Amino acid sequence: MATDLLKTGSDWLQAQRTAHLAGPVTYVRGVDSVDVQATVGRTVFEVDAGDGVVERWEARDYLIAAADLILGGEAVTPDVGDRVRETQGDKVYVYEALAPGAEPCWRYSDPWRATLRVHTKLVDTEVA
Repeated sequence: MATDLLKTGSDWLQAQRTAHLAGPVTYVRGVDSVDVQATVGRTVFEVDAGDGVVERWEARDYLIAAADLILGGEAVTPDVGDRVRETQGDKVYVYEALAPGAEPCWRYSDPWRATLRVHTKLVDTEVA
C-alpha cells in the first residue's frame, strides 16, 4: 500500500500545532459544550457592499481538530451563533461564530478535513 506523504505530513503538523501552539477553549452550542485545544489565528475578509464600497472585516479564528468537536455525543461542524469561550487571566472572552455577507462561519483548514477554522467576533467579556 502506498503512503500518502502529504497526508502523513499534514497529520504530523496538526499534532505539533495542537501540542505546542494551542490552548484550552470551551466550544458552546446552546446547552452543550466541549473543552478543546485551539490555535488562534485571523482571517481578513474584504466584502463588496455593492455600492462601490469595499468593507474590511477581520475575524479571530480558532483552529480546532475536527475530531475534537463533539457536542451531544456527535461530531459536529460549527454553526453561526456557536460560542467560543477563551479564558485569559481573570477574564473570559466570548466569541461568536459568524462571518460577513455570504461567507461561511467556518471552513476546513486542510484537504483532509482534519482541522476546522472557525471565524468569530468578540461579543462579550466576563469575569473568570
